[in-house]
Amino acid sequence: MPRVVVTDFIADAMGPERVVLGDLATVEALDAGSEGDLAGRIDDADAIMLYHVVGLSRQTIARLTRCRLIVRCGVGVDNVDHAFARQRGIDVANVPDYGTEEVADTAIGMMLALTRGIHLLNSRLVRGVGPWSYTPAVPLERLRGRVFGCIGLGRIGTAAALRAKALGMDVVFHDPFRPDGCDKMLGVRRAESVAEVLRGSFVVSIHCPLTPQTRHLIDRAAVDLMPRGSYLVNTARGAIVDVGALPDALASGHLAGAAIDVLEHEPPPDDHPLLVAWRDPHHPARDRLIINPHSAFYSQDGLLDMRRKGAEACRRALQGLPPRNIVN
Repeated sequence: MPRVVVTDFIADAMGPERVVLGDLATVEALDAGSEGDLAGRIDDADAIMLYHVVGLSRQTIARLTRCRLIVRCGVGVDNVDHAFARQRGIDVANVPDYGTEEVADTAIGMMLALTRGIHLLNSRLVRGVGPWSYTPAVPLERLRGRVFGCIGLGRIGTAAALRAKALGMDVVFHDPFRPDGCDKMLGVRRAESVAEVLRGSFVVSIHCPLTPQTRHLIDRAAVDLMPRGSYLVNTARGAIVDVGALPDALASGHLAGAAIDVLEHEPPPDDHPLLVAWRDPHHPARDRLIINPHSAFYSQDGLLDMRRKGAEACRRALQGLPPRNIVN
């Protein structure tokens, strides 16, 4: 009987995976914490379901003897060497639509928590700092007519852009892979460069994949291009933003706020400069920075979608049906 292995994140594959695959394959969840934990345990798998806790490098993929499909149960595929998998004749797919609404909602929610002073006032009141008044958040700007800048306009970026439009914001985006006319279709503006988005936006929201070209795309120089008093939101991939640039930008007031759903290395060490500033009651980051534990994707519905659609991709592969959402 074919064998499907869930490498990480899911500790028990008795749910959607067993419902979708139970009559066709055995399903085993390894709940690995590192790629090393997979050694000798996935070599004979016919299909692999990969989440985000571990990666599959060339060395691991080279040991696969029967694998037809690696499905990344999520959107980003930066944690699997999909080019080498292609050389081995292994399809790599993703699940691009499982959490579109959740991530877009989180991006907008983070923006509102920052731009309306919700996070700042709550943070100060819970610590007993300052008056019981709106004045510590002064000045706040009305969102209608302000520029919402999207870097990346795929499924999630588009969903976030439409939500920002519903708030009356002027949406501008940069995405070199989007065809001409999508701006007209959505009623948004196209920018010719990332720098153009940065210079003109009140809020910059990141929605691009992590690639060699986008790694540390938002660094100190990029933050310096943003207008003084602007906001940065990242619900994409941690390594797109060099968060080392954020404490100084928040302390100087160049950034009025930042929201980071995901960091380059998770969980981060306690001495990470961003966490040190965030936890310091005397640093402006305490009140102007939101950090979440890579949770924007999550809702109970979204998690079930991710598991079910990943399993369905494996079922198609094992049945020899045309694959969907192949990225390599």
